Amino acid sequence: MTAKTKTAKSNPLWGGRFSGGAADVMTRINASIDVDRKLYAQDIAGSKAHAAMLAKQKILSPRDGKAIQRGLDRVLKEIESGRFAFKTALEDIHMNVEARLAALIGPAAGRLHTARSRNDQIATDFRLWVRDAIDRLDGRMRDFQRALIAKAELHAATVMPGFTHLQPAQPVTFGHHLLAYVEMIGRDRGRLADCRRRLNESPLGAAALAGTSFPIDPKATARALGFAQPCANSLDAVSARDFALEFLAALAIGSVHLSRLAEELVIWTTPQFRFVALSDAYTTGSSIMPQKRNPDAAELVRGKAGRVIGALVGLAVVMKGLPLTYAKDMQEDKEKLFDAADTLDLCLAAMTGMIDDLTVNESAMRGAAGEGYTTATDLADWLVRAAGLPFREAHHATGRIVRLAEARGCRLEQLPLAAMRAVDKRIDKRVYSVLGVDRSVASRVSHGGTAPAQVRRAVKAAKARYL
Repeated sequence: MTAKTKTAKSNPLWGGRFSGGAADVMTRINASIDVDRKLYAQDIAGSKAHAAMLAKQKILSPRDGKAIQRGLDRVLKEIESGRFAFKTALEDIHMNVEARLAALIGPAAGRLHTARSRNDQIATDFRLWVRDAIDRLDGRMRDFQRALIAKAELHAATVMPGFTHLQPAQPVTFGHHLLAYVEMIGRDRGRLADCRRRLNESPLGAAALAGTSFPIDPKATARALGFAQPCANSLDAVSARDFALEFLAALAIGSVHLSRLAEELVIWTTPQFRFVALSDAYTTGSSIMPQKRNPDAAELVRGKAGRVIGALVGLAVVMKGLPLTYAKDMQEDKEKLFDAADTLDLCLAAMTGMIDDLTVNESAMRGAAGEGYTTATDLADWLVRAAGLPFREAHHATGRIVRLAEARGCRLEQLPLAAMRAVDKRIDKRVYSVLGVDRSVASRVSHGGTAPAQVRRAVKAAKARYL
């Protein structure tokens, strides 16, 4: 079979203009039903709203309007029950629904497309789908925050090392660490909410690009579909995909946040760290090494971030050179977006499960918190407060004291007072009150700090803000 082979019939949408059929390869490249069938519920909802408006405006007869509504309800039931036969020859979800509607109710189905184009139809369907996806993902993110907050509350006083450059920096608490991700996910939810607000305008009524000469009521269809208002400009209504880009940008940032925590879980579960452990539910073994327990769920979350980020880049590249208004390139706007939404949904569920599942090795965390002279900043701060040194001078003196402790192979709190006084005579025995890891975290009482009391207050505030 060659690319020149024709199909048996011309396309029913434009058979009046074209007498011949399309090449087989044209049918395959042009069809989108394998992707956009996912929009069936939104497409039928939009058609019902459009038909109701047409009837109210007396563009449709009451009889035809009722027949269309009944027919669309039946099509919806057929699709939901799995009895609907999608046909590639009909290209997309719109024509598959319309063709079945025609088979059910006859010529009245042909009146449904009055004052409407597939351009404003698909733009409406797509906005409705993204809006639904935002609501679904917001729920997933809230569940993830709930898991993080519960674990943070349990470990508000569990001391662990805080890192910069993946080197021990200062002691923090595990609860404080987890609450950082609660804030990140909170901003992700805010980005999705902003995206939802901006996309919540109805393209119906824009028709192909210029509007319509029929006396339609776009405000009525907007209200029926839960949109805040109709789109203000017909050209923008059918050609804009910035709502999809904004949605994907929010998903990409969210996937990066999940990937960062997934990376930490991978590190923390190693024998070198032993900070946390995951059960059999979220780990796998090896086909050759019997001892292995691999944090594959976390690794997959980390890896799948690339798919979500790739979807954003892919759509941006599709859109970057398109003049107004619609071009067939824009048919490529949905497949990767659908995949990205499903991917992030799955990753959020997996991360929520891992946070609920993990057990914390408090002794390993505490032991590591004291390594690497993590209370050095506390010593420098003490020299400023108690001895009156300028911070830069205190920083220099503390560095010399750390070097002494390192040479002796001991921690700062194990260093004799005489050794510290050899560096600066203004140091006295009160210095030991700030050198332990517990004293260090307890002293960090500033707003947003890691002191257990502050963490408990932050947990309470997070519950009120996010749950």
